[in-house]
Amino acid sequence: MKSPLSHLLAALAVCAVILAGYGAAYAAVAAESASVAALESQIGAATATANRIASARAALAEIAGDEAAVQAYFVPESAIVAFINALEERGRAQGASVSVASVSAQTVKAHPMLALALTVTGTFGAVMRTVGSVEYAPYDLAISTLSVGQDAKSGWRADLTLSVGSALSAATTTLAAPGAVAPAR
Repeated sequence: MKSPLSHLLAALAVCAVILAGYGAAYAAVAAESASVAALESQIGAATATANRIASARAALAEIAGDEAAVQAYFVPESAIVAFINALEERGRAQGASVSVASVSAQTVKAHPMLALALTVTGTFGAVMRTVGSVEYAPYDLAISTLSVGQDAKSGWRADLTLSVGSALSAATTTLAAPGAVAPAR
């Protein structure tokens, strides 16, 4: 039979081995836990970045639509003929005749503008309705001079000069898919 001291020493040795194993296992689990926490932090940062990118894309898409709406208020130099035709059509719709005396490009405070001189003839009501229709047209437009008088043929005549905001060309916004390369311009 063995002495109780040998049993105690054997039990202490087993306990020391178990505690050492527990400490090593605890250290390994703690290291893996720190690694997982670091990965979780990276995933959170990547998710936040992806959310910001998605938000920016949505904002750009909305701004692109707004940009197109704003660009509609300007007359590109390439579309001046269509704009003049639209002015003449406004006059015909009101029962008046619109003729364009001159068109010139100018710059006002670094903004491109087109200056037009128009003559509107017809009955007084038709002339005034046409002038109002031109003034309130959906363009960046301002009437700088207006003179109304009776024409020799017992009709009325309005001579006006106006300036309308111009755009050199319509800007376009291209949204590329994540990871895609945007096309060269």
